[in-house]
This record gives sequence, C-alpha cells and structure tokens, in this order.
Amino acid sequence: MITAAIASLATGDPAAVSGNRIARDIGATWGAIKYQFGDIDGLWAAVLRYTADKRGDLPAGIRPGGSLHERVDAMIRAMAVGLRRPESLAIETLRAALPRDHVELERDFPLTAAEFASWKPHWDKACERAFADLDLDATRVRQVAALIPFAMRGIVSERTLGTYGDLDDAIDGLVGALVTYLTP
Repeated sequence: MITAAIASLATGDPAAVSGNRIARDIGATWGAIKYQFGDIDGLWAAVLRYTADKRGDLPAGIRPGGSLHERVDAMIRAMAVGLRRPESLAIETLRAALPRDHVELERDFPLTAAEFASWKPHWDKACERAFADLDLDATRVRQVAALIPFAMRGIVSERTLGTYGDLDDAIDGLVGALVTYLTP
C-alpha cells in the first residue's frame, strides 16, 4: 500500500493525496487502508517513514578520510540524484497538499507532522558525522546542513521545469561556495 501511495503521489497530481484515490489505485477499499493505517494521517506518516528508511543514513557516498571538497561534493550529488527519485517527488506532492502552517499541520496531521519534524535532527546529525574529523566550526556545519536541502530543491526544480542555465555549473558553484565557507 505504501509503495502504491508513493507511485500515485509521484505523478504530481494534486488528487493523488486522496485516500480514496490511493485505495482505488491499489485495488483496495478506503476501509482496508483505514484498518492498516488508522486514517489518512497514519498513511502519510507511514509513507514518510518508509521514504526515510529507504533513504538510509545520509549522507551517502562520504568516504572516510576524504577531503572536505570530496565530502561536500558527495553530499550534494547524492541529494541531486535523490531528489529526482519517485519518493522525493511523492513527498513534494504531499507537502504541497498539506497545511504550511506548523500549528495547523500538527493539529490536523499530528503523525505526519511528527515524521516531518524528525527529519531535520537526523539530517543535522548526519552532517555532523560527515565532517566530525575535520575540525570545522560547528555553527557553520549547522548552517550548511540547513542550506543544502533548500539549495538542492531549487536546483532540482530548475532541472524539472527547464532552464537556460547550466545546472552542473550551479552544483559545482554550490560545492565550491560551501567548501570555502567551511574551510577554517
């Protein structure tokens, strides 16, 4: 059911967030989904948990003992690929349909909100681990950890929407800027 929900959401169709639509797409009833997940909030939380588990312990591709440039480059390129995967497309569709106000999201979709909220601390810890042996400024590592997902969503969005800019140059520029910023 979760993979079917991801496939439906990954189409980008706003109607894909409907529990009835997901049930129809997988050949089940809404009652079967409710039995499995409780409600739509439980389903979305399970989708988010599944995507986080599938993504694994980020950042992927970091070589122990690699240079700062190699580590930043690996993080950026892994995210560039990951953000084009069906799971990421599904998350973007879901995010677009959910309330943007945190109070409203937490009130109406508490399980989904909790799952989203758990991602930032995990990402922050993964970034700390990625650079732990390089004696970098902790504040700058935290700031870079905050910047990378936002910057990469923009670059991936440009790739999806089409652009006259050279996105490989943008990625190289981002890597270079982050390495310069982090260099003690």
